[in-house]
Amino acid sequence: MSNFPTIRFMEEKDLEGVLRVEHNAFQIPWTRYAFVNELTNNQFAHYLVAEWEEEIIGYCGVWIIIDEAHITNIAVHSSYRGRKIGETLLVNALEMAFTYGAKTMSLEVRVSNMTAQSLYKKLGFQAGGIRKNYYTDNYEDALVMWVNIDEYKQSEERK
Repeated sequence: MSNFPTIRFMEEKDLEGVLRVEHNAFQIPWTRYAFVNELTNNQFAHYLVAEWEEEIIGYCGVWIIIDEAHITNIAVHSSYRGRKIGETLLVNALEMAFTYGAKTMSLEVRVSNMTAQSLYKKLGFQAGGIRKNYYTDNYEDALVMWVNIDEYKQSEERK
């Protein structure tokens, strides 16, 4: 058995586990309906899960529209943080977006979430602007970050 989770595409059968992660990670979690809608009705949505010992411990959602990818959400259950699972999910999301022809990827992150910002910077994301009062739970601003996927791929090849 592996010491690291499997990363694979999300399926409807994963929703209970995804919702456990969602409720653990966010004060205002997405609903089951929101995830079902993403999986069944949104042609632009692509979701990955991190699964370890048959348990969903993280997930990442990406919309890919023509040549732009956008991270809709990414979360790892608090019991599994600090093990590079979020980084692995994001790297897989970047690779998936590249495969689907995306040139850039963007996301929003709380201005106070320095841990996440550090991870995004590590993978080549740059600050692009502020969305004022973006988060509805406390009206915190969001930092918009983006990465050129071709540049990310080139930097990975040099490593």
